[in-house]
Amino acid sequence: MQLKNKIPVGISACLLGEQVRYNGGHKQSRFCLQHLSKVFDFSAFCPEVAIGLGIPREPIRLVGSIEAPRVVGTESHAMDVTDALFDYGVEIARQTQHLAGYILMSKSPSCALASAKIYNEKGSLPGKHAGMFVRGFRRQNPLLPLEEEARLNDPALRENFIARVFAYHDWRHNVAGEPSARAVVAYHSRYKYLLMSHSQAAYKQLGQFVAKAGLMPLEQLTAEYLPAFMTAISQPATRKGHANTLFHILGYLREAVSGEVRQDLANKIEDYRKGVVNLAVPMALLNHYLHMHGSEYIQSQAYLQPHCYDLGLRNAI
Repeated sequence: MQLKNKIPVGISACLLGEQVRYNGGHKQSRFCLQHLSKVFDFSAFCPEVAIGLGIPREPIRLVGSIEAPRVVGTESHAMDVTDALFDYGVEIARQTQHLAGYILMSKSPSCALASAKIYNEKGSLPGKHAGMFVRGFRRQNPLLPLEEEARLNDPALRENFIARVFAYHDWRHNVAGEPSARAVVAYHSRYKYLLMSHSQAAYKQLGQFVAKAGLMPLEQLTAEYLPAFMTAISQPATRKGHANTLFHILGYLREAVSGEVRQDLANKIEDYRKGVVNLAVPMALLNHYLHMHGSEYIQSQAYLQPHCYDLGLRNAI
């Protein structure tokens, strides 16, 4: 997918090297700065500084129950910033409707997506949890793709997050700006095979839903389609899901290339399914032949290039 402009994405300020952590330090992410900055236009936020906590400052942590934790100082429990962090999350979500994603600092009591600890008098409670800023942000904007920087070290999670950001940006740019039933149908048409790779059930259900696009109010169509779509692609596709989709796409070359070529492509897809090669191998071959022989419809599929090729994200999955 080619970009005319960088995609706007939020990020925890410490990940850009800003010295805003409780100890006056940072957690600069080379991957974000050296690679993702090529395609993402970052907007940095530090909730703890924004609500008035100084640099350096007393560390804070989540305490109490899993259902309703509070955020207090590690030394001065009277310092309770729960409501301030939650409200700031809601406020930033309202102010940043243009964002297409958000990269968060892991383990943070304010910014963690699913890695913060909650403590009580006996120690830490089971599980990993969201920080209070993120809880407020998600309350206001539950569909925005979010991910922790540490989880971007996992190739599958990294590829999936960036694909979700590109898909969300596509929706914001090509559907939400001037919504229409035709725009929703066109969007779904582009993402049919991406959906298939993640979930056969969602692929069928959303296809049936969009088939009724002209029979329901536009507000209902857009309000129901996007949550279902973003939920369907929220987890990385499996090798089985990718392989099934690749075989479906291979069918578009049935009349255009020889049986020997199709068999070679099928073998490469099967090698991928078995874990012998990475996804980039069958994708490169398919794209080569589809570029020469594929219809306009199949060449327009977002699945073939769901993000910028230069990022090389499918070389590791």
